[in-house]
Amino acid sequence: MDRPITTLFMLQSLDGKINSGDTDELDVDKDWCIIDGVKEGLNQYYEIEKTTDYYSLNTGRVMEKIGVNEKKEYHSKVDVKFIIIDNKPHLNKQGIDYLCNWVSELILVTTNKNHVAFDLKNKYSNLEICYYDELDLDRILHDMKKIYGANRITIQSGGNLNGLFLRKDLIDYVHVVVAPILVGGVNTPTLVDGKSISSVNELNKLKALELIECKKLDNSYIELNYKVIH
Repeated sequence: MDRPITTLFMLQSLDGKINSGDTDELDVDKDWCIIDGVKEGLNQYYEIEKTTDYYSLNTGRVMEKIGVNEKKEYHSKVDVKFIIIDNKPHLNKQGIDYLCNWVSELILVTTNKNHVAFDLKNKYSNLEICYYDELDLDRILHDMKKIYGANRITIQSGGNLNGLFLRKDLIDYVHVVVAPILVGGVNTPTLVDGKSISSVNELNKLKALELIECKKLDNSYIELNYKVIH
C-alpha cells in the first residue's frame, strides 16, 4: 500500500453524534463530563485514545474549537505527531505555538499560501508545512508515508472531512467508543457527514464493515472495532 493504514477513531453518542449540538459553543469534551450517567465513564475514552497511532490527523477547526488559540499554559509534552489540515486558517500564532510545545512534531497541511504558519517555520524545529494547490486526500496520505514515514494514521477529524475520506475509500478501520447518551438534532455533526448519495447507482460509495471486536466497558459504554471491506 502506497499510503498509511488509517483508522477513524472517535467518541460518539448512541445515535452517532460527535457533538452536543450544531454550534461550536457546544463541545463533547466540555459538555458530557457534566451529564449524570455519562460523565462517570467518559475517562475510558481518553485512556483508549492514548493507545492510538503515533500519527494523528485532525483539522485546524477542531483545534480552534478545543481552544488551542487561547491557551497560555502548555499541555504536558506528548510523543505524538499531529497532522493538522487547516486552510482558512483556523489556527493563529498562539495556537501553532501551543501545538508545537505540545506534540513531538506538527505537520501542517494547507491550501492557503498565506497561512500564518509560514511566518513561524523558522521559529519551531518541529513544525513542517505541506502546501497543496487543492485538497487531495490521496496525495496527502501518500506524502505522509513517503516523506514522513507514517505507516499508520489515526483520523479524528470532523464529520465532513471524515465523509471525504470515506467516499474516497481511504478509511481502513473504524474504532469508536459509544457513550450512553442520545443527542439528536438534524444539524448536529455525526461520525460521517458530507454529501449524501442520491441514486442507487451510488450504492458503491457505501462501505460495509467487518466486526473485529465488541467490548462492553464500564458505566454502559461500548467499544467497537471494525475493518472496512474495500
